[in-house]
Amino acid sequence: MTRRLIACSLVLASAAMAASGPQPLAMPAGIPAPRDVPYPGTVKLAVDATDIVRGVFRVHETIPLAYTGDVVLLLPKWLPGNHGPSGQIDKIAGLTVHAGAAKLAWVRDVVDVYAFHVAVPNGVKSIDVDFEYLSPVDKSEGRIVMTGEMLNLQWDSTALYPAGYFSRDILFAPSVKLPPGWKFATALDRQGAGFKPVPFNTLVDSPLFAGKYYAQIDLDPGAKTPVHLDMFADQPDELTMNATQLQAHRNLVQQAYKAFGSHHYDHYDFLFAMTDRMGGIGLEHHRSSEDGTVPNYFKEWDKRATSRSLLSHEFTHSWNGKFRRPADLWTPNFNVPMRDSLLWVYEGQTQFWGDVLAARSGLWSKQQGLDALAFDAASFADARPGRIWRSVADTTTDPISTMRRPIPWRSWQRSEDYYGEGELIWLDADTLIREKTGGKKSLDDFAHGFFGIDDGSYVTATYTFDDVVRALNAVAPYDWAGFLHARVDGLVPSPLDGIKRGGYHLVYTDVESDFVKGNEKNRKMTDFLYSLGMNVDNDGGAVGEVLWDGPAFKAGVTVGAKIIAVNGVAYESERLKDAVKAAKTDKTPIQLLLKRGDIFRTVAVDYHGGLRYPHLERAPNTPALLDDVLAARK
Repeated sequence: MTRRLIACSLVLASAAMAASGPQPLAMPAGIPAPRDVPYPGTVKLAVDATDIVRGVFRVHETIPLAYTGDVVLLLPKWLPGNHGPSGQIDKIAGLTVHAGAAKLAWVRDVVDVYAFHVAVPNGVKSIDVDFEYLSPVDKSEGRIVMTGEMLNLQWDSTALYPAGYFSRDILFAPSVKLPPGWKFATALDRQGAGFKPVPFNTLVDSPLFAGKYYAQIDLDPGAKTPVHLDMFADQPDELTMNATQLQAHRNLVQQAYKAFGSHHYDHYDFLFAMTDRMGGIGLEHHRSSEDGTVPNYFKEWDKRATSRSLLSHEFTHSWNGKFRRPADLWTPNFNVPMRDSLLWVYEGQTQFWGDVLAARSGLWSKQQGLDALAFDAASFADARPGRIWRSVADTTTDPISTMRRPIPWRSWQRSEDYYGEGELIWLDADTLIREKTGGKKSLDDFAHGFFGIDDGSYVTATYTFDDVVRALNAVAPYDWAGFLHARVDGLVPSPLDGIKRGGYHLVYTDVESDFVKGNEKNRKMTDFLYSLGMNVDNDGGAVGEVLWDGPAFKAGVTVGAKIIAVNGVAYESERLKDAVKAAKTDKTPIQLLLKRGDIFRTVAVDYHGGLRYPHLERAPNTPALLDDVLAARK
């Protein structure tokens, strides 16, 4: 047999084998795509949030029907501000559907598990839906949203909505039942025993905080568009602030107005919880924000600097992210996938403005603003070796691919670095504009032109990469497309151009800044990242992070290992600090006894550089552009 015949025989045999192998089943009929047409009638939604012992939200909905037959109900999956498919479908239970007294069968979609098919008999005009949202009662199950003192009601976890419509075209009339005596705050407007009907997208964008201990502060007295700080705490004495603290929070509102030149709400509410019992949160909305911070926020003001940029960050999002939003991140309803390609604008520039406004308002001192930038700069200059293989642009996929699950080697894998490195990119742009215009213009001018349009409008204005470039060129003509592509899509050797152009150098000393101290206190860990190349949790000495290819990594230290002893003596954080100091002159490696599982190991960390913490130091004979970036606007 010739080679040609042999080849033909092999091809025929392969084809025959392929034909006899498994073939894919046809996909089931798709879920109705959203259409931009009004949904007939108003969905009535009642949430019973009184079971604070079990953390159960009980939901009843009456849904008018546009048609009978196979009706599809959806639980929101792709949640704004989460940038990924984080809807809590796993915590929905007890789902029943009725048409009058008749119980209707439902079937979960076999492809999209967030969709429920309900067979509705002819002539039925509405259906009643009941279910429970079983919120976490332990941190291992997720973020705790209900305690004996307060709760956080997010409507996306407590509402099913009809498929086939834009979310803005479905009207909801919501109400909530709270424990006796509890007060609440929300951006929703009251009507009777509930709230005024709103489109479903507005409802999802308007969460509610409630609790035993509550106080409201007017942050813009006399304004036609009020801004309130709605405070909830575990104890009533935590609700008191002094005059300096009050003025700093009021300054935040005015400094934001000066930066953006507009506002896009009729009123705004900071839903502000000071607690370690309910889970922390920072989540943006158009007319409010969910802000969960540490207990004793006001009492320990001088020790909690890192917690004080939360409000400025989330407030910025009312302009950047909610009013102006990347076109590929906007979706017609909450079950159409998001695309996160411009998160380095949405979150990165918000990180920039959040820190800048914290300093301009007095929530931070100028020094604390510089310390925060030093912390950020050090992270990406010396603690992200993953920058050599992975771009900022690629990290915008993390909310979908990783969904904030723990990862073993954060410094090498990277994780949502469009926040911190995004801030450095926008600082780079700001100082470059200042340099090219002789200080006449800055990123403030970009903010006015880009975010300050259509003052008073609530309608989201989407944007593309080209829109960002055009707005930058309107401020200062330059190759902004090339500038951004190089820093976002490329692998830039150093992210410190904005720091250097701003008149500062990144340096390390053996003295912790207040910012580093506050970060350690908030995260309950001790920072050895720029010395030993690891962080250690204060709770029992567990290693929380290890720098890829750093001294601890090379010695074989891994995340989760517990440090039992340092140089033969029981572990304490101060004892490890003393060992690092001593190793500067004693060239003997530091001996760590580690326990992981039931295995004990002794490793030798060969490091002799002493304690190292990041700071910014003025560069001589250079203009201090960074000082002006952080200075309050008159």
